[in-house]
Amino acid sequence: MAVKALISNVNRHVGEEVRIGCWVHNKRSSGKIQFLQLRDGTGFIQGVLVKNEVGEQVWEKAGQLTQESSLWVTGIVREEPRSPSGYELTLTNVEPIHITQDYPITPKEHGVDFLMDHRHLWIRSPRQRAILTVRSEIIRAIQQFFDERDFKLVDPPILTPSSCEGTTNLFHTKYFDEDAFLTQSGQLYMEAAAMALGRVYSFGPTFRAEKSKTRRHLIEFWMIEPEMAFVEHEENLEIQEQFVSHIVQSVLRNCEKELKVLERDTSKLEKIVGPFPRITYDEAVEFLNKNGFEFPWGEDFGAPHETAIAEAYDKPVFITHYPTTIKAFYMKPDPNRLEVVLCADMIAPEGYGEIIGGSQRIDDPALLEARFDEHELSREAYQWYLDLRKYGSVPHSGFGLGLERTVAWICGLDHVRETIPFPRLLYRLYP
Repeated sequence: MAVKALISNVNRHVGEEVRIGCWVHNKRSSGKIQFLQLRDGTGFIQGVLVKNEVGEQVWEKAGQLTQESSLWVTGIVREEPRSPSGYELTLTNVEPIHITQDYPITPKEHGVDFLMDHRHLWIRSPRQRAILTVRSEIIRAIQQFFDERDFKLVDPPILTPSSCEGTTNLFHTKYFDEDAFLTQSGQLYMEAAAMALGRVYSFGPTFRAEKSKTRRHLIEFWMIEPEMAFVEHEENLEIQEQFVSHIVQSVLRNCEKELKVLERDTSKLEKIVGPFPRITYDEAVEFLNKNGFEFPWGEDFGAPHETAIAEAYDKPVFITHYPTTIKAFYMKPDPNRLEVVLCADMIAPEGYGEIIGGSQRIDDPALLEARFDEHELSREAYQWYLDLRKYGSVPHSGFGLGLERTVAWICGLDHVRETIPFPRLLYRLYP
């Protein structure tokens, strides 16, 4: 009796008869042989059906199959060095489940808008499957990294009464009779959790109502946000280096086939091992002004500035000590220079921009209250956050990594819209 198997584990069944539920990715016929390119979500494999080795009925059923038709196949697993997977199936039976008619995505070229309208089908293609597989591996590696270092996963709320960094770019909704917002960060709640559990991280969706239409931005994206009690600025950077190095090396080990499908130059990823270079905001401004930019001290960097800085390195680069005036209210000033804060943005190589932003947080209640006044923040709304400094305040730090930008960088993609199964873009809420 045939063993039920997945395409990803046929290597365990060489010489055995297996039964696989799958779809037809493509097919071709050579007279008395039909070649079926099959996929089951875990991988792709070729099934070879020879007319004189199967009954007429099986042959005719196979002939009815079209692109994306679903079926059960039974066959003997053979080693085949010429196959990308290293194996193929000598088919003994096919059992159609559903014969597809007029599948809209064909091997011909389609425009981006067409593909995005059919995103629910586009994700079946080999390239999109490879990207989403890498994304899954990145998530697995993230969880492994934190699990091995005694971090606890904590889930912050998605509906919040106030903003982490101002409400200008937040989605507003009503929470019964109160105003509420879709979260743009779980950080403040993670700080509370860190005071209870020591080292924590959140992993969840965040929302930015920015009317931005660049290749780096999504309206809904996923953030990984660790917070750590008794960790200061320098140790925070070291953990970030270890974190990103771990993610990249895990993908290199476990997604070799997918990176090949994506034609990713893995030699660039192999260099991603800490320590990473570091420059201060001052040094970055000086670099830009020496390299054709007229950039005044005190402004934030845009994509062209980040790209120019990143091109000077073959690893991610930290830009540290930004001006206090352009960073969030909760970042701790450098005690030796109060006009800058103990923060860092990690800029990915190859023009992918900022993938991590982090800082040491203010732990002095009086300074935090002064920041509330400067930023015109409601004492009532943030009283709980101030309580964290009133009752056992400690030095603490954290950071946030944007998952989709990280996927785009590691996969070498032109646009973040391919990094998430169903992207939410400025003018796209369908499907």
